[in-house]
Amino acid sequence: HVQLVESGGGSVQPGESLTLSCVASSHIFDVCGMSWYRQAPGKGRELVGRMSVDGATTYVDSVKGRLTISQDNAKDKGYLQMNSLKTEDTAVYSCAALGGRWSCNYYGQGTQVTVS
Repeated sequence: HVQLVESGGGSVQPGESLTLSCVASSHIFDVCGMSWYRQAPGKGRELVGRMSVDGATTYVDSVKGRLTISQDNAKDKGYLQMNSLKTEDTAVYSCAALGGRWSCNYYGQGTQVTVS
């Protein structure tokens, strides 16, 4: 059973930065893509960006140039670097291990990010 645990959330002011971490219980990102989602109060879950198994990244337009997804070489930790944060970035952020040749479908519980 794969577990994903996020950390690094908190409260910041607009323009500040945060780095979220996603720690997996195995080297899951060696075979699964990694996605970051967010859910703002009263809204549905939104895909922020993803990194494929081969390292290619894509982002939703609203975060391009401000948020960056990365992983460590051991493929068991992922990161979401968030710069120039805006109030509309306030949400619960969660990581997921999805797709890949194992048809992965694992989600973390999320970490709160508040920008105000």
